[in-house]
Amino acid sequence: MRRALTWTTTLASVALTAHTLVNLRLLRTPPARPAPPAERVGVLLPLRDEAHRVEPALRALIRALDQCRPDTTLTVLDDESTDGTADLVRRVAGHDPRVTLVAGTPRPPGWLGKPWACAQLAEVTIDSTVLVFVDADVVVEPHAIAACVQQLRETGLSLVSPYPRQRAVTPAERLIQPLLQWSWLTTLPLRIAERSPRPSLAAANGQLLAVDAAAYRAAGGHAAVRAEVLDDLALLRAVKAAGGTGGVTDGTHLATCRMYDDWASLREGYTKSLWSAFGSPPASAAAMGGLSLVYGWPLVAALGGSPVGAIGYAAGVLGRVMVARRTGGQVLPDSLAHPVSIGLLAWLTAQSWRGRRRRTLTWKGRQLG
Repeated sequence: MRRALTWTTTLASVALTAHTLVNLRLLRTPPARPAPPAERVGVLLPLRDEAHRVEPALRALIRALDQCRPDTTLTVLDDESTDGTADLVRRVAGHDPRVTLVAGTPRPPGWLGKPWACAQLAEVTIDSTVLVFVDADVVVEPHAIAACVQQLRETGLSLVSPYPRQRAVTPAERLIQPLLQWSWLTTLPLRIAERSPRPSLAAANGQLLAVDAAAYRAAGGHAAVRAEVLDDLALLRAVKAAGGTGGVTDGTHLATCRMYDDWASLREGYTKSLWSAFGSPPASAAAMGGLSLVYGWPLVAALGGSPVGAIGYAAGVLGRVMVARRTGGQVLPDSLAHPVSIGLLAWLTAQSWRGRRRRTLTWKGRQLG
């Protein structure tokens, strides 16, 4: 039984790493020297209590406007902040006519905070043909906005989500954050996923997301995902359900993001949303149990002297190494701890469902469901 399990998990680990290699070859990369967009673009930045970290992101976005048409706009929404976020935006933007600060209004019943903020931003940017949503912890390169738009148009997709390079500093970040890109590069058939309307074949990241404005409105905009904690993923699914296409691309050289700066914020950030990633507790248990077995058991077998187990463990590490090299992550020794990363993700998923059942999940001072 143990021998059969070792062979099965090793074969799965090798197959998934082979699929990772295929995806890395297929992964779309935005142009390094994009032409200025020939259309009006609306860059949208929702903020809530971000005074402590948004300045680098804001300055970078203003620089990125210089490589777009003069009528490209940056609209910033202050979502009822209490920490002076609006004052900081005014100071950084100065008298730049391309930057507009709007005050968010209280959420209607049934809306979560992020979708409501994004919906308000889209509503005041009705003249733009492309909407580019950016998060407060993302610092873009000067060519990023133009590159997003050019990739959107050249691929013919309705939505593109160039995944920023994830900065990971603390041990907890280095264990968990690399799994973001690794997960979809390992499990998602990228080219099929772009065109398939199946909800399970979708991956997106709201940190940097460009969407055709007409496709966005045809999908119902953020009103269609008003109660979704993973609104970026839900928005892509809505766009696909309305006949559109889209998916993730390589944003390594377009932007950087440090989502969390300590264990407490990382734990809160992941537990708020992991419950919704797989749809149900049984599906979450199956996914996390399967990954834990595929990447954990070969290591156990290898430590017991199994050469087959050693191959399975090495395949898992190789997958992490390849993704880290492509996406600007830390290669070693982090990749060697891949089974530990998977185990920690499984624990965070269980904690997320626990908080969901107890209705204790919050984010930025607001109750989630």
